[in-house]
Amino acid sequence: MCDTVVAVGNSTKDGSVILGKTSNRLPNEAHNIEYKLGKKHKRNSKVKCTYISIPQVEHTYNILLLKPFWMFGCEMGANEFGVTIGNEAVWSKEPIRDTGLLGMDLMRLALERAKTAKTALETITSLLEKHGQGGQCSYGVEGRDYHNSFIIADPNEAWVLETADKFWIAEKVKDVRTISNTFTIGEEYDLIHPDLIQHAVEKGYSKSKKEFNFAKDFIPKFRIYHVLMESSPRSHKFARGLERHQCTTALMLKKKGKITPKDVMEVFRNHNIAPEKEDTWSSAKATAKSPCHHAINFIIPDQTTGSLVSHIMKDIQVHWVTGSSVPCVSTFKPIFFPKPGLNKKLKTSNGLYDPDGFWWINEKFQRLVNQDYQQRLNVFKDERDSMEKEFINEAEKIMESVSEEISEEVMQKMVEVSNDAFSQTIKKVKEWTNKIEKMPIQDKAGLVYQRYWNKQNKQAKLKL
Repeated sequence: MCDTVVAVGNSTKDGSVILGKTSNRLPNEAHNIEYKLGKKHKRNSKVKCTYISIPQVEHTYNILLLKPFWMFGCEMGANEFGVTIGNEAVWSKEPIRDTGLLGMDLMRLALERAKTAKTALETITSLLEKHGQGGQCSYGVEGRDYHNSFIIADPNEAWVLETADKFWIAEKVKDVRTISNTFTIGEEYDLIHPDLIQHAVEKGYSKSKKEFNFAKDFIPKFRIYHVLMESSPRSHKFARGLERHQCTTALMLKKKGKITPKDVMEVFRNHNIAPEKEDTWSSAKATAKSPCHHAINFIIPDQTTGSLVSHIMKDIQVHWVTGSSVPCVSTFKPIFFPKPGLNKKLKTSNGLYDPDGFWWINEKFQRLVNQDYQQRLNVFKDERDSMEKEFINEAEKIMESVSEEISEEVMQKMVEVSNDAFSQTIKKVKEWTNKIEKMPIQDKAGLVYQRYWNKQNKQAKLKL
């Protein structure tokens, strides 16, 4: 399960907007970083989304996508105008359609078509009402389908958008806001589907228009899809979205007024445990309440497969990406927008282990770390932190030097800093992997945990 957070200008250190998002999915659902250039399209052409085709617009914008390898859409992304979006799986009392646009498709389409957060919101709601949302949301398994909520940001503002089938409701962010796998908009909102309240009353979700409360009325009391390991029970309560929403909100509020991208990175590395227990925590002890999500068994089968922290300013944006799972083990690396975007060629990954795939190089490393978390974390953590701090320092220098026009010299520096961050990380991950592979396992996880991960490795054809 995922988490999305945002802080608008009155809550950040430099007056920028900062959005962060993690993508939690099944362990072998590789998460790729892709950069797509905008195009002109033929009139009356169609765009093939994950399950359905819809009319294409005449022009699409440059976009950065962080996405599961198999789908059209993305879990999080941004465009050349600084519009940045993250989504969450949510479940409502409304039925889920067998097919339609995935929430991830809606995000990509909005990024391709919108110059502002408000326009992106309008794009999503228009497509939602016209084409509906639906379809299986995970690769290779049945029973994983859901509705969606979103945080949509640009350099000036941010919005929370929550949906139940074709119905929607939206709230403009005032300072700090987070969402997870549960509805969060209640009685107060700024925009709403014209028929939502009447529909809630007619269905008996709400006693009257006066008593309408979206979250209270639309959250199902209990819902189970399947009990198989590959398609575990799904509900707001089971997903522990409320606990993670409360955790990320509290962490963000602690830094309110001085929030930086580094602070959001640390929110995503949090395991939602007492600080004094962090030194004895292991991945086998993970719970669904943890923003840094670790898969441990058929009850908690998902892990964070990729993370994004976006530093959004008017003339420049820095998108800090992992391109790898579990943030506590990963390194955040910068990609600059609106120019030059992702300049370095990264080999994409799919559901089978590829020793040259960018995501799988990191994935093998993190699975080795999680076999004996505390011992192996100590091998690289200080060096990782130092390297990441240098990336942040270099990015801050570039941001300080940018005015309305980005010079060729500054753009070249962006390319160098970004490419160097990816190259250094890969080099170090391979070095750390070689060291860890030679270490004996001192704190062995339980049998259920071992069996779960042995099965994941076998399915991916990964030998550790």
